[in-house]
Amino acid sequence: MSSSKRAWAAGRRTRSTIFAAALVVSATVVGVLGYPSLMASSSPAPSPQPIVLGPHTSLGRDDQAAPGQPPMDVPDGTTVFENAHPAVAKLDPKLLHALRHAATDAGDDGVEFAVNSGWRSRKDQARLFREAVAQYGSETEAARWVATPGTSAHESGDAVDLRPAEATAWLSEHGARYGLCPIYRNEPWHYELRPDAVDHGCPPLYDDPTQDPRMQR
Repeated sequence: MSSSKRAWAAGRRTRSTIFAAALVVSATVVGVLGYPSLMASSSPAPSPQPIVLGPHTSLGRDDQAAPGQPPMDVPDGTTVFENAHPAVAKLDPKLLHALRHAATDAGDDGVEFAVNSGWRSRKDQARLFREAVAQYGSETEAARWVATPGTSAHESGDAVDLRPAEATAWLSEHGARYGLCPIYRNEPWHYELRPDAVDHGCPPLYDDPTQDPRMQR
């Protein structure tokens, strides 16, 4: 074998030796670095955070669980055309007429109005408020989401909470022409009748129910 071939062969053996050593080192590093990841993946997942009463929970969520059941236990899929359920049947007739008019037109766009909460008894309102206080820890904070018994427009049948999000999105664009307006910025599912909105548009939103003068009585 020529000297040049012997040198090439020796160099090849040296490179092979170095390459093999590098593989061993790499495997060791990967094993060490991967160990914490394996340990982490085998650790139990953190416990889910408790659900608090807030946007669209007991009152409305969308899509969204809450303490207890919705007021009047309104069945899923109840629409504004339901006549048998008190949550719908006891709504103010003018509000209900406007809702059904809007829902008929929304249906042409493939949108359905489902009622999450409509008319409520004083007992229902009191239960909701107690649940909110338990969740938020104070009556002051709870009042941002649930009116105190005796002040809610739901008790007089003058308010309705709607779902799904497609329904409230449709109303946010078209509701004023039917006199249907959102009232609270933090409750986009809550609608009431404001007849003047047909000509003048909906009034400015309150940030939450605590800013509504009706809640102060």
